[in-house]
Amino acid sequence: MKLSNKTFDFLKWMAMFFLPALATLVKVIFTIWNLPYGNEISATIVAVNTFLGAILGISNLAYYNQKEES
Repeated sequence: MKLSNKTFDFLKWMAMFFLPALATLVKVIFTIWNLPYGNEISATIVAVNTFLGAILGISNLAYYNQKEES
């Protein structure tokens, strides 16, 4: 799977900064305010982030493999 540079950079930013920060925010705010499902929501965000990291790793590997063949 090959992503454009713009798409890759955006998704990388999401995976490295936004989603971990969002998971932390949800976990902390839900705990402070005793809101339900904080663990479930933050765990879901972490799972999506892990999947996104795997996809980005595959894309990065494909990019460098293609570069070496050229």
